[in-house]
Amino acid sequence: MPRMSNSESKRKPAGDRSHREHLIELLSFDEKFAAGGDGKPRLKTLIGIDEVGRGCLAGPVVAAAVILPTLPPEGELLLKLARLDDSKRLSPSVRAELATILLSVCRFGIGEATVEEIDRVNILQATFLAMRRAFEKLKITLPCLILVDGNKAIPSLKLPQQPIPQGDGRSASIAAASVLAKVHRDELMCRLSKLHPQYMWHSNKGYGSPDHMAALERSGLSPFHRLTFTGKSGKSAGGSGPSTGRNDNQS
Repeated sequence: MPRMSNSESKRKPAGDRSHREHLIELLSFDEKFAAGGDGKPRLKTLIGIDEVGRGCLAGPVVAAAVILPTLPPEGELLLKLARLDDSKRLSPSVRAELATILLSVCRFGIGEATVEEIDRVNILQATFLAMRRAFEKLKITLPCLILVDGNKAIPSLKLPQQPIPQGDGRSASIAAASVLAKVHRDELMCRLSKLHPQYMWHSNKGYGSPDHMAALERSGLSPFHRLTFTGKSGKSAGGSGPSTGRNDNQS
């Protein structure tokens, strides 16, 4: 597998470059891992995997696995996806627009690990569980290489993997996964916020914002809070809601 240079690890966001040029750079980064070399056709199907929600006090951790279609440099689809980037760099409206396009043109899978699983096995292992579930939704049979955001490969997944530190800003495949995971989880937290409006999850998405922390002081925990993150030993807000295990979102 190709080694990543220091210059690659310090890529800048789109900023003063056009969105299209930035996306072509992300795609070129990916292509190095798929290329057969010496002008040969690509050898591998690339799968980008990323997660969202690791640092939240409430809600599941969500992962997405994405196989991008071919994006010719002058093609219409590349122009439609030109703003693709690390989801954290994008506004909610841009993320939603990109997700709509990605869902229509990509093979993808979305997986979750519940708050109970997070508390039982710890957040790192729950993240890997969500990633494996997302990958399994692809039902992939072709030779593939998995590009994983972060510095660790996914355990118990006996396939070629390449961890990519800060991969959501360097790889087009991982960026696409970051967008789908983020939009999926944000929509879920907005639905859960209707059941427990005091926590303002529609706004803070389960992170430890001041309004969320104040609500915890007033109301205690809900069934969707992570005990290992809040340092609490019980759940006092009561109630129940829809399953957070929406692992069937596959094209």
